[in-house]
Amino acid sequence: MDPKTTAVIEKIKKLLALANSSNEHEAALAAGHAQRLLSEHNLAMSDIDTTDKPDSADKIDVVVPKNLPKWLRYLCSGVSTAFDCQTVHYPTSGKMAFIGVGADVAVASYTFNYLHHVVRKLGRNFLKHHVDERITGRERTLQQQSYFLGAVSTISLRLREQKIQTPITSTALVPVKDALIKQAMGELGVLRTVKSRRSFINTHAYGRGQADGRQVGINKGIGIANSSKNLTW
Repeated sequence: MDPKTTAVIEKIKKLLALANSSNEHEAALAAGHAQRLLSEHNLAMSDIDTTDKPDSADKIDVVVPKNLPKWLRYLCSGVSTAFDCQTVHYPTSGKMAFIGVGADVAVASYTFNYLHHVVRKLGRNFLKHHVDERITGRERTLQQQSYFLGAVSTISLRLREQKIQTPITSTALVPVKDALIKQAMGELGVLRTVKSRRSFINTHAYGRGQADGRQVGINKGIGIANSSKNLTW
């Protein structure tokens, strides 16, 4: 590997370490800067993994609603799977813990926060421009939630496709990471599995969400880029 690329990788590693900061603003800035460097230099997370064998998993909390809607659970699942992590929701505190090894967990939590923001913004635009203002109450909520589900379904599919093309973890490290995450999950105590109830879907809103989900910028590397002026923070 050439010296310039090595220097960039070292800088990204330092930024990802800062992304574990307890200062949420500092952590978000560091993760965002790391994301931009990954995209600019066409690097994947597997390029960032150290050659040293990891010895523990890390945990990063993000703020989510106490009552997690189905579309947001699906987004958590899609992002955590894409970056070889697991998630645990704490409804009493309104936090979602991402558990992963090395840089994976910082990238996953940043990516989730970004997508959470983008999908909500797209949903507001959908209601404003494509739903009659005379539609209120449960029907309006149904259209919004259907839109969210459609957008997340497309985004999750694209993340899975990207992971196949650019694996996050080298084959040799997969069982090591899995074991460390399983150990960390076990240390959290008894976890409750939430079963999803059957949802009613507005097909028009769902289809619109699917179409808009294709426009969310996803690049090689961390996977997410602010590619549209309408999707910035």
